[in-house]
Amino acid sequence: MCTSIVEIAPAEGMAKADGEWFPVTTSVVAYDHARHALLGDVITLDFINTDLPPSARAAVELSLVAAKALHAALAKAIVEADIEEAERAESIAEQARRKAPLLIAAE
Repeated sequence: MCTSIVEIAPAEGMAKADGEWFPVTTSVVAYDHARHALLGDVITLDFINTDLPPSARAAVELSLVAAKALHAALAKAIVEADIEEAERAESIAEQARRKAPLLIAAE
């Protein structure tokens, strides 16, 4: 029995399939019967480019336990990346402030 659990999100990045890199436009997350993994139902991650032939697809089938571990690792990495990006933005802003000429109001 199919679960009909499918989530689709826009994506921006690159994926590799058949030894070639291609730009990714869409990500699809589904929970359904495994097609290739020797498991029952799996979380399938598909990264595709809807403007390219069907071979422009990179897919992974994960057990639910492995998908949960990936979810936790991804969430942690995103939090840490947000902190890094905020620090980088603050550093750039500080550098810009130091380089900007001081404007003194005429009295």
